[in-house]
Amino acid sequence: MELSSISIIFFFATLQALSVLQVNSQSTDSCNSNLNLDLPFDTSLLNCLPVWSRHDFILRYVRNLSNVWNFVLSAPDTNSFVAMGFSTTGQMVGSSAVVGWVSADGSGTVKQYFLGGQRPNLVVADQGNLTIVENSTSITSRSSRVYLAFQLNTSQPLSRVLYSVGQIGVIPSAPGFALAEHRDKVSTLLNYRTGTSASDSQHSRLRKSHGILNMLSWGILMIIGAMAGRYFKQWDPMWFYSHAAIQSCAFLLGLAGIISGFVLEDRLNAEVDTHKALGILILVLGCLQVMAVFARPGKESKVRKYWNWYHHNGGRIVILIAIANVFYGIHLGEDDGTSWNAAYAVVISILFLLSIILEVKLWRQN
Repeated sequence: MELSSISIIFFFATLQALSVLQVNSQSTDSCNSNLNLDLPFDTSLLNCLPVWSRHDFILRYVRNLSNVWNFVLSAPDTNSFVAMGFSTTGQMVGSSAVVGWVSADGSGTVKQYFLGGQRPNLVVADQGNLTIVENSTSITSRSSRVYLAFQLNTSQPLSRVLYSVGQIGVIPSAPGFALAEHRDKVSTLLNYRTGTSASDSQHSRLRKSHGILNMLSWGILMIIGAMAGRYFKQWDPMWFYSHAAIQSCAFLLGLAGIISGFVLEDRLNAEVDTHKALGILILVLGCLQVMAVFARPGKESKVRKYWNWYHHNGGRIVILIAIANVFYGIHLGEDDGTSWNAAYAVVISILFLLSIILEVKLWRQN
């Protein structure tokens, strides 16, 4: 009797295990699998690659006509939305995304969203910079996976591609189709020609090095060097050597930071024209300041006051542009740059208050 009971338990356990294996095999997808989907475009020549192993996202794409690209994104069906976004910087803010989900009744919905900010009211449905081909979108649930398909009318899609997955059991609903915060996300760099995808995290160290070098050099040391040159002249000639040493160190670190920025832009293929232009302007003005040191007239020269006016005001302009560009760079480099913004704002505030105190003291002495 006991043997019979054990046999029955073993039999049902085996059936359960086989059932689980069958479901798992059905819920998997690979680039060797055939797409038997009813889509409004041909899927036979699609390039295929895994793009997010953590959530088993697989992307298929191909350039169909001269300006039409076909995309099919495959992901596990977790009763949540899946999204594929295109960004100029690799960040969610400012990007446009194709978002799809399957409702409880089996109906699928695909919408474009514009991610104008981190607040929910800035994530706007039916808005964005993507030109989606009319009647080309669909999302299908099959074998425990969803297949998000769409066509883009563009000569070249952006290479900075974002993927996200929503909270389990939470999908947008009418009338506003507000998009809840994602459960997870990733930023990648997709090479359409070679069919390779790399996570942005691979370049995070270079990005942080670029930011820290420029923040420390142009945004902090340059200010301290200027303060040494203005407020500590009573300790002659130590003020001059201190001023020159600090500014030289700031310039060299800033030069390294700008070079790392060019390398980062090349690797990420990012569109950061404003940030880049401001960085080049800061470098040019910094070079002019260095060159001016070698052309400094003597103290008794009649043109010394004009040189002083140029050198002092040129330095102030460099510092103001540098501070603005540091904050702008933090905005570009982080989805949530609040901590970096706060830390740098505290440093700038301390230096500003200290300069006010020293300026008042200098004014009283004069």
